[in-house]
Amino acid sequence: MTTPLTNAPPRRYLPAIADGPKGEFWRSGKDGVLRITRCQDCRLWIHPHVDACRNCHSRNVRPEPVSGRGTVETWTINRQPWWGDLKQPYAVAIVTLVEQPGLNLTTNIVNCAFEDIHIGLPVRVVFENIEDVWLPLFEPDPDARPDRAARLP
Repeated sequence: MTTPLTNAPPRRYLPAIADGPKGEFWRSGKDGVLRITRCQDCRLWIHPHVDACRNCHSRNVRPEPVSGRGTVETWTINRQPWWGDLKQPYAVAIVTLVEQPGLNLTTNIVNCAFEDIHIGLPVRVVFENIEDVWLPLFEPDPDARPDRAARLP
């Protein structure tokens, strides 16, 4: 089920979807689960997908589910009409997933008033489905606890 989003850009340029693990990131939201490539030897999360781990150089990498929870590291409001049908400004952010320091996604913050966005805001993934792509966007996490600053193992 796709929920209408607020503050989302009105039009998107979609990525070309590759077969196999490279495209899994863009397809994974179909079941509501965000998947990120992970090294099966040293357990490092890797985004964007590459075929070898930057830490141990293993080629034993594959997408695995993540919690979909993170924290806003930085953000801005885009008001520049990059294309003709931009009807509203939208929030662009870098979100660090709780699974690993430095596991960052550049994304949009949706379902949130711009004045409520701040560095350190706990967020959770929501997906926008366009054709065969499931775009991971983030909204404030109503279930976030103050002690969630500790990273998951």
